[in-house]
Amino acid sequence: MPVLQRQQRLSAPTRVFFYALAFILGMFTILVPLSQAQSAGARIKDIVDIEGVRENQLIGYGLVVGLNGTGDSLNNSPFTRQSLQAMLERLGVNTRGETIRTANIAAVMVTANLPAFAAQGSRIDINVAALGDAGSLQGGTLLVTPLLGADGEVYAISQGSVVINGFAAAGDGATVISGVPTTGRISSGALVEREVVFDLGAQRSLRLSLRNPDFTTSRRLALSINDFIGAPVATPENPGTVRLTLPQNFNGNIVDLITDIEQLVVKTDQPAKIVIDENSGIIVMGANVRVSTVAVAQSNLTVTIAESPLVSQPNPLTLGQTVEIPRTELNVDIANSNLALVRESVTLAQLVEGLNALGIGPRDMIAILQAIKATGALQAEIEVL
Repeated sequence: MPVLQRQQRLSAPTRVFFYALAFILGMFTILVPLSQAQSAGARIKDIVDIEGVRENQLIGYGLVVGLNGTGDSLNNSPFTRQSLQAMLERLGVNTRGETIRTANIAAVMVTANLPAFAAQGSRIDINVAALGDAGSLQGGTLLVTPLLGADGEVYAISQGSVVINGFAAAGDGATVISGVPTTGRISSGALVEREVVFDLGAQRSLRLSLRNPDFTTSRRLALSINDFIGAPVATPENPGTVRLTLPQNFNGNIVDLITDIEQLVVKTDQPAKIVIDENSGIIVMGANVRVSTVAVAQSNLTVTIAESPLVSQPNPLTLGQTVEIPRTELNVDIANSNLALVRESVTLAQLVEGLNALGIGPRDMIAILQAIKATGALQAEIEVL
């Protein structure tokens, strides 16, 4: 026999209770993401630099050989000739007093960034740039080049085939250049020979440096770390620095502590600022820019000049000359705009909409923002690049 299942009908008050509970749970699932989105911030690892964890810049001078006639002209690049002679002498070839004519070699500057904690024997990428009048580094090979740090010590040795960023092609009547053929890159082209010694795990205290210094962000960062650890291990020293100290009862070293806190989310703050690049007409406004009540008007002046010369033809048999009579048409059009009122404490979006409504371009908008700042109605800092 089949098993009969008995279904119970819920009473009306019970059904209402479950419906209400389901509605509350649904609203909760909607409001939680909204609240998280409103309080969204940035991870600590994305807003700070850790003391001692940094790159070091390296530089070197070398020679690129194997160029197909696109290298330095030795007469115009004496440093290339001297470097070539010195290299050949080290290899047992004496060229002193001899005339060397070759266009297959170029003097270059080699640059690289030595990553933090790069171990001896690891490889790093390098950049190569021509120093003389070479036309292209295509097909060239960089010879052994020591890379020096700021202290004058050799930290890496570079060598390899150069991959350029463009090309150059020339004929008798035309030349085509794409990109910059006198610069190139060698992936994994340098071998680290010396390590930068810094024992991070042995540190008991270090500093976290904010990439965008701010008093509010610095304090929020310290409070977030202290709440997570449960002890006052982070202390804001200034707007750009937070001191991190390893607690006595912490099970691990400073590396473990950084690993635990770098995923914490901190709500960052920033001052009201407007950045203006007058060369390109770019304007970038922060979200906290506010404007007091101010009236703005802007007039457009348009001057049109058109040249339509006339030709005066003499009568036949008069032995006259044909002359050109200049005729210039000059029109001046002044389009006056109405006086627009910008209300107090408008948001960034409202300010942009108001200025766009006047038909103001980027160049005129820069002048208007500077004029509003001069009146004291703009609660923001203007930085001109």
